[in-house]
Amino acid sequence: MNIVEESVRVAVAGVVLDADVVVPDHAQGAVLFAHGSGSGRHSPRNRYVAGELQGAGLATVLADLLTPAEERRDAVSAELRFDIGLLATRLAALVGWAAADRRTSGLGIGLFGASTGAAAALVAAAERPGDVQAVVSRGGRPDLAGEYLGRVRRPALLIVGGADPVVVQLNREAMTHLPEGTRLEIVPGATHLFQEPGALEQVARLAGDWFARHLRPAGQRGGGTGQG
Repeated sequence: MNIVEESVRVAVAGVVLDADVVVPDHAQGAVLFAHGSGSGRHSPRNRYVAGELQGAGLATVLADLLTPAEERRDAVSAELRFDIGLLATRLAALVGWAAADRRTSGLGIGLFGASTGAAAALVAAAERPGDVQAVVSRGGRPDLAGEYLGRVRRPALLIVGGADPVVVQLNREAMTHLPEGTRLEIVPGATHLFQEPGALEQVARLAGDWFARHLRPAGQRGGGTGQG
């Protein structure tokens, strides 16, 4: 399989964001990553998951949702990483870009969100129901999506570490507002960052299976919320 990473600059929502794009030969879908608190496209955990998805025939877009200047500001104040509205607006704009870009147009689009990025992914999915076909959350805070949870129309997979009980409970509560077909997967013994041996591998496998089940080329989309 031909795996070539291309670094691009994407003008969306009034800013220019840096992104790394990989589109394998005969890609079956495209997954955009929404990174967690204080993280970006160089996150080793998300890059590992992206590599596994690429090997499964999925295109990936790892984009910084903050500009370099904003990242410097956030490193001091930590204010922007929790601005779900800002992150979701930019992620939704990136979804529109991916739907139109020559590399990824025509592919079914999924979102993979980590930590606070999971809330941004769910808000973006609610705002772009015609484009986003599935969402995966890793150690996410879906509760931060607030009222948007009830507007999500596609199934979500919520992956949480078993040793992260507060986040497990937050995800259980969020599930009651998400559509039919949404699933909660608890990785036994894993903490918030899934640093334990085998934990991130399990995340990648679960995410890959979920996206393979739900992502379809644009012309083959079905109705309803999907089943999980």
